Amino acid sequence: MLTSRADVATEHASRYLQQLCKHWSHKFPVEFDPQHGAIQLSIGRTVMDADDHALHIALAADDEASLGRLETVVADHIKRFAFREELSFDWQKAA
Repeated sequence: MLTSRADVATEHASRYLQQLCKHWSHKFPVEFDPQHGAIQLSIGRTVMDADDHALHIALAADDEASLGRLETVVADHIKRFAFREELSFDWQKAA
């Protein structure tokens, strides 16, 4: 498994975590509460943790192409939910 992480600075981390989990709960296995969420998408797994200052996202996928696609899909969806603020996703691949 290849992994990637991003810490996204926002005061609305819990809101975005819950929105993304609810959005995908109709298509994929999802479990979440206000501070933690996990989504098993067809291309990989997304795990999120929210605190007062950031949304911490960890992704895992079988190959580089799937991981890159997952980074894009997760960031694009969260950016849509966060249209009132500018979010930065600095994905860090695990060594």
